[in-house]
Amino acid sequence: MSPQTEQKIRKSFDAQSLMATLGASIKAVSKGAVEIQAPILDSSRQQHGFAHAGLTFSIGDSAAGYSALSVLPDDHEVLTTEMKINLLAPAQGDLLIARGRVIKPGRRLVIVQADVFALAGENETHIAIMTGTMMPVPVT
Repeated sequence: MSPQTEQKIRKSFDAQSLMATLGASIKAVSKGAVEIQAPILDSSRQQHGFAHAGLTFSIGDSAAGYSALSVLPDDHEVLTTEMKINLLAPAQGDLLIARGRVIKPGRRLVIVQADVFALAGENETHIAIMTGTMMPVPVT
C-alpha cells in the first residue's frame, strides 16, 4: 500500500462527521486491514447501559470499508453494498475496537469482514462479527 493510499484513507475518515460525533479514530492502517476505535460515551449507549448496536455497526462498517479501499487503486473510492452483523455479546466497557479486513479483493466487488471488540480494562470481549460487500467506484 502506498503512503498516498494511507493518507487518502485518513483524510476520508476525518471528513466523516459521524465518526467525529462518535469520538472514533483510526488506530492502524495497512494493506487489507484497518482498525478503528471509539469510546463508549454516555451519548452512544442504549437503554440498558451497553454501547448501542448502531455504534458497533458504524465503526465496523467503516473499518471494513477502509480495509477494502486500502487494496484499490488510488483513483477509486468504495461504497458499502451490503453488510451483515451478528451481535455476539453485550458491549460493556470503555471502548469499542473494530478490526476490518479484506477477505477477497476484486475489481467489481471486495468481500470484507470486521470483528468488533469491547475493551473493559485489559479484557477484550468479541461482541460482533460483520461480513459485507464493498463496491469499488472510480473517482471522476
